[in-house]
Amino acid sequence: MTTIGGLIFVLVCVFGSYMLAGGNMEPLLEALPHEIMTIGGAAVGTFVMANSLHDVKHAMGGLGKALKGASYRKTDYVDLLSLLYFFVRLASTKGSMALEPHIEKPAESAAFQKFPKLLKNHHMSHMICDYLRMIGMNADDPNQIEDVMGRELKKTLHEELHSAHALQTMADGLPALGIVAAVLGVIKTMGHINEPPAVLGAMIGSALVGTFLGILLAYGIVAPMAGRLKGVIEEEAKFQEVVRAVLVAHLHGNAPQISVETGRKMAPNQHMPSFEELETATQNLQIA
Repeated sequence: MTTIGGLIFVLVCVFGSYMLAGGNMEPLLEALPHEIMTIGGAAVGTFVMANSLHDVKHAMGGLGKALKGASYRKTDYVDLLSLLYFFVRLASTKGSMALEPHIEKPAESAAFQKFPKLLKNHHMSHMICDYLRMIGMNADDPNQIEDVMGRELKKTLHEELHSAHALQTMADGLPALGIVAAVLGVIKTMGHINEPPAVLGAMIGSALVGTFLGILLAYGIVAPMAGRLKGVIEEEAKFQEVVRAVLVAHLHGNAPQISVETGRKMAPNQHMPSFEELETATQNLQIA
């Protein structure tokens, strides 16, 4: 919501100040369709050229993510920590083999069914099950697990950030594409050099709209969207870091309460539950 509000504010300030200063919107509106076709079409074309089909689809989905913001809130972190608390407590009291019914068929697990949002998040549920399965296979060296998880999370973050980098690359090229549109307008103007000054002035003004649009789209819309998407992706990556922190702490031999407390500290500050909130959630946790 703040992203849309900021965009509206930018447009109101830019065009509002232009009109208040006595600017005429008619030349802008007349030139807008052609300049948008030139600049926007070239930008989309170069974006498709520079990225695979998978990356293009991923970037389109990233735009929606940038508008909606991060998917996880405090309640999601409480749910994740509560689920992990159940698993590490079960492993501590009954052994790693007791986890098998939950990790082999998570859809049928009473633990996962308690937290349907986590169950629907296939990436997270598979990640939790995979590493719990490794622990059950005697891969209980905390340093090894931490290293393996760290490399996977780094790989995942790198892949997710590609959308933001692709949008930023597009933003970097938009001013130059605006100049291309402006040069085409100047070429058109030079072809009518015998026209009266009023006609030439209108044509030169239309040409300059290309430069204006290229810069506005780059620094007023696309670059901020790329930055917003990067921030959202990095924030959501903390959700996975919580899993790593809890499992590594568990493998170091810490009590379940200490393990989840270690994970709680990895949550973003604005979404991090308090010690009391998490303690209440784990104490009230009832899973058959």
